[in-house]
Amino acid sequence: MSHPGRLEGKVAIVTGGGAGFGVGIVEKFVFEGAKVVVLDINEEDAKKVSSAQPPNLSVGLKGDVSCEADWKAALDAAVETFGRLDIVVNNAGVVYKACPSIETSEEDYDRVMRVNLKSIYWSSKVIIPYFLAQNVGGLFINISSMASPRPRPSLVWYGASKGGVTNATKGLAIEWAKHNIRFNVIHPVAGETNMVPLFLGGPDSPEARIGMMSTIPLGRFALPADIGNAAAFLASDEASMITGAALDVDGGRGI
Repeated sequence: MSHPGRLEGKVAIVTGGGAGFGVGIVEKFVFEGAKVVVLDINEEDAKKVSSAQPPNLSVGLKGDVSCEADWKAALDAAVETFGRLDIVVNNAGVVYKACPSIETSEEDYDRVMRVNLKSIYWSSKVIIPYFLAQNVGGLFINISSMASPRPRPSLVWYGASKGGVTNATKGLAIEWAKHNIRFNVIHPVAGETNMVPLFLGGPDSPEARIGMMSTIPLGRFALPADIGNAAAFLASDEASMITGAALDVDGGRGI
């Protein structure tokens, strides 16, 4: 006898779903029964991840998360393809090469703020009215970083952008709780993604990893599946009493 997944009947948009943590989130959501719009700035990656899922459970879409029109297109895709939208996972994010704060270029500063933080602004501005019109609540899961609760040197402005994600998530949670629109945030530690060389500030080598790994008590980087598992719990009905929460998926680094 088969049992429905924890996300059976739910429809989600997962941004940055074409790579890194996003792939882990998409795969876990589909495994748990959700249908997913895979939104990514790289259309080829979005479609590749979508096509790797069982038929008719996901669709890949090109989208810039800092652009209002692309959020409207993602919402339309969810409703037109799957009939509804229940969950938004703001996973898309960028980082620059680690360097002293005063050496960070204005271009890099503007990019991390635009992609990491403005995406929260546009997703809430576009999607909340849809949730209000449906009058059945809704859910946002925002992927921040351990750089939010635990700022470190060399990636100061990246950390500031992620601190904004965490703060906005908590403010939005309070503002919209009366409409049963929930907001939660996940704080991953550095993960096994293509961003590792940027966090390291140089080539990804075993020697370079030792220093970073030594700050993580469990002794490893986060895997896409780790973030997917955390997001799936927060997206499930098991977490229906949780809003404004920050879940550290950090192997103990924040202690």
